[in-house]
Amino acid sequence: MHATIRSATTIGIEAHNVDVQVDVSFGLVQFYIVGLPDTAIKESSKRIRTALQNSGIRLPAKRITVNLAPADLKKEGTLFDLPIAIGILCASDIVAIASDFLRETLFLGELSLDGGIRAIKGALPIGCQAHALGIKRLIIPQENAAEVSVVHNIEIIGVSHITELIAYLRSERIINPAVYAPIQLNTQQASTIDFADVKGQYAVKRALQIAAAGNHNILFIGPPGTGKTMLAARLQTIMPPMTFEQSIETSMIYSITGKLHNQSLIATRPFRNPHHTISQAGLIGGGSFPQPGEISLAHHGILFLDELTEFKRTTIEALRQPLEYGTVCIARAQQTVNFPASFLLVAALNPCPCGYYGDKTNRCTCSRVAIDRYLGKLSGPLLDRIDIQINVESLSYETIIQTKPDHMTSAYLYAGVCNAYEIQKKRFESKSISNAYMLPAHIEQHCQLGADAQELMKKAFTKFNLSMRGYHKLLKVARTIADLAQSSDIQIPHLQEALLYRSLDRYLEQQ
Repeated sequence: MHATIRSATTIGIEAHNVDVQVDVSFGLVQFYIVGLPDTAIKESSKRIRTALQNSGIRLPAKRITVNLAPADLKKEGTLFDLPIAIGILCASDIVAIASDFLRETLFLGELSLDGGIRAIKGALPIGCQAHALGIKRLIIPQENAAEVSVVHNIEIIGVSHITELIAYLRSERIINPAVYAPIQLNTQQASTIDFADVKGQYAVKRALQIAAAGNHNILFIGPPGTGKTMLAARLQTIMPPMTFEQSIETSMIYSITGKLHNQSLIATRPFRNPHHTISQAGLIGGGSFPQPGEISLAHHGILFLDELTEFKRTTIEALRQPLEYGTVCIARAQQTVNFPASFLLVAALNPCPCGYYGDKTNRCTCSRVAIDRYLGKLSGPLLDRIDIQINVESLSYETIIQTKPDHMTSAYLYAGVCNAYEIQKKRFESKSISNAYMLPAHIEQHCQLGADAQELMKKAFTKFNLSMRGYHKLLKVARTIADLAQSSDIQIPHLQEALLYRSLDRYLEQQ
């Protein structure tokens, strides 16, 4: 006999409908799975047979053929174990399920050898797009029920064992659907770290406030031990709260990589800090079945690259497209996958191989050739995509031992960020657009300069040899500074401060 069970798979974060077609007929006792399955799916025949046998269900000695349709769509993972098992039970007349129920229900789950139903990857994006697939009900592992419970108007049935599900399908047991559980995202995240922990560095803290307010990429340049890593780690404490839509987008990425860990949603902006030995595929994403990299895991959050010049040049150069467009496209022979990658880049580097070029207290031992070779790992096009460049200087002994409370706490900086963020929300009619992602039309409308400011910009354009992108980024930073000052116009002091953050070339020239 024949049965069709509805399931789904993900390509990127997009859900695609998959019909699990099962045929049980007389013939040699075989178990075939076709429809471009990967190795994990091909091995499911052994898991399913053993799981059903250990659950007290003996399959008939017949030929079982499973087709995962559409057959030209590549499929991976273990989420088809459950729909294949249910299809076999239906086709063998062990379980009878109404056709309307099957048409409206989508099955997902991995089977253990004892019949337990294990968590899967990608449950959230499938649940979020269930309406588009024509689904009213999801039967998924109990461990995935929490993450999908944020989806409205979908009945979520969480099950932990195949016998429990069979009893439910036979109407012998009632399983209450998971309760719709939206989460609140409008409060500052609790944290044990604070900007007050960092002595001095007021100019850098101000630059980080601007970066958080406008989502501007930032680069720290300075000798070791000046607090670059501490400052970067504390940026998360002043980031504006995520919107629900942003939280869903980020959570879907974590869902398909199996990193939600029984959370319902990623409620705070992620902070990713990969080591400089990371591969290009690990940072950008890749693989034969493309998986998201660190830049996508940092979506709507922070990507911190410490010791930037220690990364392979090809690896950091691959950041150029994601920084420009907020997405990354991974092309393979069989398919092309797009992952969202809208992140705030925070990078830190020493000014030379020994780390002390230009330092006031330590002598640099590097030759000019070594310094040029060291900084030559960073291309002009990459630096052009970093809005704020700031020098982090060594602290004096008096600054280190001071006991006077620092007014630039995370709470103080966060208040200014939230005020600027609200101004941007009104400017862009509540759309999730920050100043850093303004389009040319937005810049023309919201970044007008007066005559004096125009003259200053003209001089800066020539002195710094700005590209069109650099010119726009300078205006965007000035717009954010004006927003922090709650000024409707970009004034000369705002533009002057923005020019201070194009410091890399000037910093090197002054040494």
